[in-house]
Amino acid sequence: MKPLILIGYRGTGKTTIAQKVSEQLQIPVIDSDWEIEHRAGKSIADIFAQDGESAFRDLEESVIVEILQRNDSKQFVLATGGGVVLRPETCYRLKNAGYVVWLTAAPKTILYRIQGDSASATMRPNLTSLTQLDEIVSLLEKRKPLYAETAHEIIETDFLKPVEITDKIIAHYQADNK
Repeated sequence: MKPLILIGYRGTGKTTIAQKVSEQLQIPVIDSDWEIEHRAGKSIADIFAQDGESAFRDLEESVIVEILQRNDSKQFVLATGGGVVLRPETCYRLKNAGYVVWLTAAPKTILYRIQGDSASATMRPNLTSLTQLDEIVSLLEKRKPLYAETAHEIIETDFLKPVEITDKIIAHYQADNK
């Protein structure tokens, strides 16, 4: 079976849902942000601050390639970072390697979730000088076509409980792998 890959803006539930899918299907879960931090030996916020976004994206692409190669022909769940779709090569790899699900949410929902996540400030830096809500709106507009082009399935998470999202994903994922 192909890997299940979750994409979407930060705060849409990728890490939480990946863990729940992993538990239900009893398959490994991999978080690309954690893998990046592990390889770099520092937080994503520090990578952005010290090395810049371009260096981060290079590292992100390298880590994605390694994860996919290391787990070739294995079933697993991959939670990706929100900007993983910014490199066409990475999008191509993800789409062709597995079943890609784009988790979406309205900008205000994303803002609410980010503000309620204590790890968000240290792990996920703001990428612009805009207010948080304006940044979310701006980046979502730029990324929506990239997410849409990469995804096999789209799930709006605003009004769904994690268990409902998980059940939807598993049903579609299993149907796709028959």
